[in-house]
Amino acid sequence: MTISGDPAPPALRPEAAEPRRQLPSFLVIGVLSTVFYLVLFAVLRQVCSAQTANLVALAVSAVANTAANRRFTFGITGSEGAVRHQFQGAVAFLIGLGLSSGALALLHATAPDAPRTVEVAGLVVANGLATVARFLLLRVWVFRNR
Repeated sequence: MTISGDPAPPALRPEAAEPRRQLPSFLVIGVLSTVFYLVLFAVLRQVCSAQTANLVALAVSAVANTAANRRFTFGITGSEGAVRHQFQGAVAFLIGLGLSSGALALLHATAPDAPRTVEVAGLVVANGLATVARFLLLRVWVFRNR
């Protein structure tokens, strides 16, 4: 409620501002986004190169992820600021991509003969860090409270 007694504007639900309410939604959206990305990649891979399929699948899933987090995790409705939020979400996504790419580069530089399981483990750790960074960036920069 505002000082005048009117309910809060529909653009931002106050209950969505608490991190303990945001994190479960963020995690569910993250899992669904990952599954969406993998399915889209597999479909696209049938008609184009792995790099092209990866680029398109990542781009589409990042837009969908940002839109879903905007609405369900951070409680922002309406179209005001949506383009800016997508741009900022893309920046957050690129930071995460940089973390995972950097982890692979570091692994290959320090242990060039590392088995595939070590690569996957490194990516799991890097993506975990990227997820934390993305949540924090979305919370404090992209969808900060108005």
